[in-house]
Amino acid sequence: MNTLLEKLSAIRLVPVVVINDAEKAVPLARALMDNGCGCMEITFRTAAAAEAIARISREVPDMLVGAGTLLTPEQVEQARHAGASFGVAPGFDPLVVKAASALGFPFVPGVSTASEMSQALSLGCLFQKFFPAEAAGGVKMLKSLLGAFRHTGVRIMPTGGIHAGNIGSWLEIPEVAACGGSWICEPSLIQSSEWEEIGRRTREALRAL
Repeated sequence: MNTLLEKLSAIRLVPVVVINDAEKAVPLARALMDNGCGCMEITFRTAAAAEAIARISREVPDMLVGAGTLLTPEQVEQARHAGASFGVAPGFDPLVVKAASALGFPFVPGVSTASEMSQALSLGCLFQKFFPAEAAGGVKMLKSLLGAFRHTGVRIMPTGGIHAGNIGSWLEIPEVAACGGSWICEPSLIQSSEWEEIGRRTREALRAL
């Protein structure tokens, strides 16, 4: 997990991807890499997710590819088998966290309250996803939570409602390692193979950092 934290803290940007066609995975990964972003999170919201991760792992090995929206222990195992470097969940489920831990699979559970943050810490999760970031109270809410948990060493990846216009305010928080965002790789852009536009949005986001 420390290695994952170091890598994401250096990249600072995690494009969140919903992909319906695994054939689009490798061109998408290359569009991100070619424009300066070496990380992505492919969500398990579609049947193509595992195959997309597997293709990227084989053909774009320098890409740090994670699996998102992991809701069950079975999905955790599937993601790891596909070649994902880490897993992410929208919420905190002890069974899913324990399944990832048993596999030695770096895992980032989702939290939005003090109780969830505390429970995640009790299972050794020092890296947590604050979700849905803007809807859950935004920067002000996260700062308030960290007032009670900063001494634990917790690190945060806010996701949800983040875009080029507000990512800077999130990254100003010292405990924020990286931000997740879906605006860079909107499904419509992926489906129509608009790699140049995705590249432009990637560069724009990186400048905003």
